[in-house]
Amino acid sequence: MSGEPGARAASSAPPAPPAPARRRRTGLLFVLPFVAVFGLFMVWPVLHGLWMSFTDESLTLKGTEFVGFDNYVEAFGDPDVWSSLGNTVFFTAITVVPLALLSLAMALLVHTGLAGQWVWRLAFFAPYLLPVTVVTMIFQWLYQPDLGMLNQALDAVGLGPVGWLSDEAFAMWSIAALTVWWTIGFNFLLYLAALQSLPDTLYEAAALDGAGAWRRLWSITLPQLRRTTVLVVMLQVLASLKVFDQIYILTKGGPNGSTRPILEYVYDVGFTGYRLGYASAISYLFFAIIIIVSIAQLRLMPRKEG
Repeated sequence: MSGEPGARAASSAPPAPPAPARRRRTGLLFVLPFVAVFGLFMVWPVLHGLWMSFTDESLTLKGTEFVGFDNYVEAFGDPDVWSSLGNTVFFTAITVVPLALLSLAMALLVHTGLAGQWVWRLAFFAPYLLPVTVVTMIFQWLYQPDLGMLNQALDAVGLGPVGWLSDEAFAMWSIAALTVWWTIGFNFLLYLAALQSLPDTLYEAAALDGAGAWRRLWSITLPQLRRTTVLVVMLQVLASLKVFDQIYILTKGGPNGSTRPILEYVYDVGFTGYRLGYASAISYLFFAIIIIVSIAQLRLMPRKEG
């Protein structure tokens, strides 16, 4: 009888929450700091920028007026938007193909047992570690009209100097060459990792069947690298569409706007022309293009077989 009050008290106490509920609350507490930082520095700027695109907000005006879709209509009729977008697409077209093909060739050379493996790996990947300011300084010296190494080499063989950055016919190609040299190391690593993961049994079976090196390359290696190639092309297209730094440092969009990408035009409109609302509208139009390109590339990406 003496144990009954204690038993009744124990039975009247509220039941402890189940373990999954406690784990969920604990997980939310751990996630909350990230959510707060993500919302403050990512979600809020995106939403605020979208709102700005519907206003006439400016760095020189105190008041802000809602203008609806006027900024978007103006952007569609702005020839500078289309020319800078064309420059961006052209830059993407002339950099994606060499960045994919050359990085594949470099990875194949290293993977096949080229002598001095560590030297080649370091030489291929080291430029990717350099900051953009260092890379542009190196190529400014190479492209210098009078004392640059490239024009000195042309002069040595009896050819005239070339305006690598001042001639509209060469400026974008010169920047593309810089970009390929600078960023190819990342794609090289992706291909090399994919090559090292290929099963040796495929090559052993092909060797027993009498397949030569080229047949193994075309029938085994390249088909097995299809997903990696799609990934490399997808990442490179997105990176090239967002080009800004090296062009702005080297040419600032010149000569005559022939190298100005769309992001530099957004910068010029927003921080030189002080039209933040119009610059935001151009940014979100370009953002929509990137989303469409990303979805198209994901659709083209082969599914992994079970």
